[in-house]
Amino acid sequence: MSKVIEGLRYSESHEWVKVDGEFAFIGVSDFAQAEMGDITYVDVPSVDDEFAKGEEFGALESVKASSDLYMPVGGVVVEVNDAVVDAPELVNQDAYENWLIKIQMSDPAEAEGLMDAAAYNEFTAK
Repeated sequence: MSKVIEGLRYSESHEWVKVDGEFAFIGVSDFAQAEMGDITYVDVPSVDDEFAKGEEFGALESVKASSDLYMPVGGVVVEVNDAVVDAPELVNQDAYENWLIKIQMSDPAEAEGLMDAAAYNEFTAK
């Protein structure tokens, strides 16, 4: 069974959000990385790029598949995790430690609409 962390919010497209004031760290869930297999490439946006909730912001590629990434909350990219871009396998090693982007949220209330850990566990069990 994949790991789910309490205190994070989850989207149906398997991104997680860690809210920190008006900022949010965004990554992919352990469930998503396990389904994909060995991740070989991470495509993330540039700092200052702006996205609405639900908009595609990047992609992960693995030996098995390519998967688009969607914004769980809207905002402006303030930081990109270059370590993950340089070493995509970090996402496989720990999907929650190795976030992809940090954004300044345009509407922090959007995070409230995402699933909590219990709801995400239920969602992925289906």
